[in-house]
Amino acid sequence: MLITIIFLAGLWAGLQNSLAGGGSFVTLPALILSGLSPLAANITSTVALFPAQITSGLAGRQWVTGAGRLPFWGLFAISVLGGALGGLLLLNTPSSVFARLVPWLVLFATTAFAWGSFSRKQAVAKVHLGPVGAAFSQFIIAIYGGYFGGGIGFLMMAALTMAGLPTRNAGATKNALAGVINAAAVALFVVSPDLHWKEALALSAGAIIGGYLGSLALQRVNEKLLRIAIVCIGIALTVGLFLKPI
Repeated sequence: MLITIIFLAGLWAGLQNSLAGGGSFVTLPALILSGLSPLAANITSTVALFPAQITSGLAGRQWVTGAGRLPFWGLFAISVLGGALGGLLLLNTPSSVFARLVPWLVLFATTAFAWGSFSRKQAVAKVHLGPVGAAFSQFIIAIYGGYFGGGIGFLMMAALTMAGLPTRNAGATKNALAGVINAAAVALFVVSPDLHWKEALALSAGAIIGGYLGSLALQRVNEKLLRIAIVCIGIALTVGLFLKPI
């Protein structure tokens, strides 16, 4: 029964990621409710969603580019290093400490998602990043992505558009770099005792199917309403985590 629920959570997350993002808002609580610790849930969710991220990155590879004078290989190297550092930081964080951090991380991810969904265009128009600023921003985002990951898509979209990339190129580059960041973390997580393979495989299968269904439904779903729903999920999850710590 629990595996079925986890599979359905993966299906929902894959669909949600394909349409608007924020799938970890679904997978994290589903895995925690199934009995995993917050640390194990985060590690298992990261590994499970990784194949779908690689698929998304490959699908838009023709639009992937560097950020101005910062070439893509530079962004790639920064993302690998930052993702690995974030993953190492997570593996060396005691589960009890991570449990106390989770409400704050979800709050930050929800805020990043809401800002990226509804306020980013106005905000980025006033800010421009050079190659050093773009490199530093990507490094910090990659560390956060390897450690937790919620909202990294919108943080990268903001940074890349501030660095001068058109929206289409920023989106494709963001998808590719998200896969790179998580690849570095996943390489560390696959040998972690906190990775629950049965749950990861069920979640991954659901996410792959959900991502495919999402690509089919992309033209039929009201994206703004979906983003509002995701922000509401994030707010409810944040409030629940603060009121009833894990």
